[in-house]
Amino acid sequence: MSVGQPLTRIDGVRKVTGTAPYAYEHSVDRPTYLYPIVSAIARGRIRRIDASAAQAQPGVLLVMTHANAPRLWLRTDPELVLLQSTDIRFKGEFIGAVVAETPEAARHAASLVAVEYEPLPHDAGFRADHPGLYAPRKVNSGKPADSLRGDPEAGFAQARFTLDQVYTTPFEHHNPLEPHAVIALWHAGRSLWPTRKRLTLYDANQGPLAVSLIVGPLLGLLPSQIEVISPFVGGSFGSKAIPHPHIVLTAMAAKLLRGRAVKCALTRQQMFVGTGHRPASHQHIRLGADAVGRFVAIEHHAVAPTARHKEFAEQTATPVRMMYATPNLRTTHRLVPLDLPAGMFMRAPGEFTGMFALETAIDELAAQMGIDPIALRLANEPDRDPETGHPFSTRQLVRCLTEGARLFGWDRRSAQPGEHRDGEWRIGLGVASALYPNQHVLNTRAGIRYVDGRYRVELQASDIGTGALTILGQIGADALGVRFDQVDVVLGRSGLPWAMIAGGSMGTYTWGNSIVQAAARFRAKHGDAPREGARATAAGRLPKDFKSRSRHAFGAHFAQVRVSAVTGEVHVARLFGMYAAGRIINPLTARSQFIGGMTMGLGAALHEESVIDPRFGHVVNADLAGYHIASHADVPDIQAEWIDEFDPYFGPTGAKGIGEIGIVGVPAAIGNAIFNATGKRLRGLPFTPDKLLE
Repeated sequence: MSVGQPLTRIDGVRKVTGTAPYAYEHSVDRPTYLYPIVSAIARGRIRRIDASAAQAQPGVLLVMTHANAPRLWLRTDPELVLLQSTDIRFKGEFIGAVVAETPEAARHAASLVAVEYEPLPHDAGFRADHPGLYAPRKVNSGKPADSLRGDPEAGFAQARFTLDQVYTTPFEHHNPLEPHAVIALWHAGRSLWPTRKRLTLYDANQGPLAVSLIVGPLLGLLPSQIEVISPFVGGSFGSKAIPHPHIVLTAMAAKLLRGRAVKCALTRQQMFVGTGHRPASHQHIRLGADAVGRFVAIEHHAVAPTARHKEFAEQTATPVRMMYATPNLRTTHRLVPLDLPAGMFMRAPGEFTGMFALETAIDELAAQMGIDPIALRLANEPDRDPETGHPFSTRQLVRCLTEGARLFGWDRRSAQPGEHRDGEWRIGLGVASALYPNQHVLNTRAGIRYVDGRYRVELQASDIGTGALTILGQIGADALGVRFDQVDVVLGRSGLPWAMIAGGSMGTYTWGNSIVQAAARFRAKHGDAPREGARATAAGRLPKDFKSRSRHAFGAHFAQVRVSAVTGEVHVARLFGMYAAGRIINPLTARSQFIGGMTMGLGAALHEESVIDPRFGHVVNADLAGYHIASHADVPDIQAEWIDEFDPYFGPTGAKGIGEIGIVGVPAAIGNAIFNATGKRLRGLPFTPDKLLE
């Protein structure tokens, strides 16, 4: 059996030796280089563009603006509508591009383009009492924006203990190691034959399918006329899930330079504008509990900013709808339209944001009641999903909390804040629950081929650094009844069986399910001794009654912090995660995913914040010198463990998603530990020293 074995990544050697080609590194003949021209104002119109100085520079091949850019066929995604008018919607928006023989020439020439603007009043300042506040119809997960169960006001009236607080999170940006990059090559010829490739994109994405489906119609092409190649992707965290403007900009330039490949790699500063971000949040939570700690009423009201030109509503208040038992519940989502770039999903969108507030509020209520915060959570464990009434496929949150507490040493925690000290350092322990829902959207397809005496598993998925190439090979080997070293996995290319993107923690079980079905069909058609060229394709399947179950992964996070009474510095001495996430396909890569999520949660707790200057509408700290992320020194001891389980309602592999649950609840656990160490409650991320010294 390959599944369950801690096999090393099959792509590891190529990555550490620098031989794995990422988007910008693919070899093409006579490449050209694009550098964007961006708006210097937050809102307004272009009066005039003078490109004469740029066009006169040696090596410049094209200066593209709204005056000469190709016309787009469709305008379904406002974020991707570029150079079609003189309108400017946010600072840093692409208003043109220079293409030259070298990247240095393109960048220099772009700086010489003179733009005269007609500025208009703009609004880039987020506040919860904004007069333009409105209710979206649905949130990102597809659920209604608001919900109501029972009578919350009646519940609060009978509550013995109540809590009423506001929690905030800042704008955050993804910052994967590989910058967003693309090479576009528009092929010569005018054939309209549907299968004739007219555009090739070497792209950094979370799945080729989304690129071909979205970009093709914009440019007047069928999805089958776009070839997308992305064998290696250097991280994403959600930012490469859908096409961004730089892809369209580069493809438009390549169309004008038909036959020449155009390369574009965004700078780190440009990635703070055109590749999405996690919106800030303002969350008002009310909790009501009876004398023994059972919740009698909960309210969770979330307010977030959205781009005026493209709505994005995080599902911030949806986790509370099913997390704990309560007869009375109200949740709402409201948006503030601003003149900013579009937000989008960033690792555990909504769940990360909402669970920070909820799990901090529960810790506050436990402190008020004088009971252990784990005990308060256990007292409100539901026997069914409170939102749908369905039984859970599996729900082992209780075991995650109790067994995690035992392994972490929770019994050493003092109920009285500030009791444990080491000189200037105050020491505390904190806990928070974690969850991540199943987000099954559609059934993925996979193919099996027998080539040169080896089995080849094929699908349009992308490995964004998660180890997908390895674990899909493990699933394929077991489903085919062969050794792991007899299987090759081919991903990251259009033309293969279509697949869901690598996002929403859906990859392992959706792709894996399709591989199991394709292998079964292959063996049924060709037996265990196939001939050269044998093949089979199939779609994944879920149990017929999968909709009758509430399907989530669960976990618990524990943190030990040391807080300086002199400087306000927070050092996380230990971080421990305990998970129940279905069958673990590969313990080595799974632990890496869990720890990666926890590390990102640590960064959000202590460092990450994109500071927007409302006067000008831009991120002030738009680079890795000003936007701080976690490093090795930030947590000397980080561990992850899990409970063995098999969830058949996620499909035949029994696996659930693990890519995002590792981040959910981590900031709350750290914030709760800070309170246990100091007695000071922090309700806004990040937990910087100034907040502890106020």
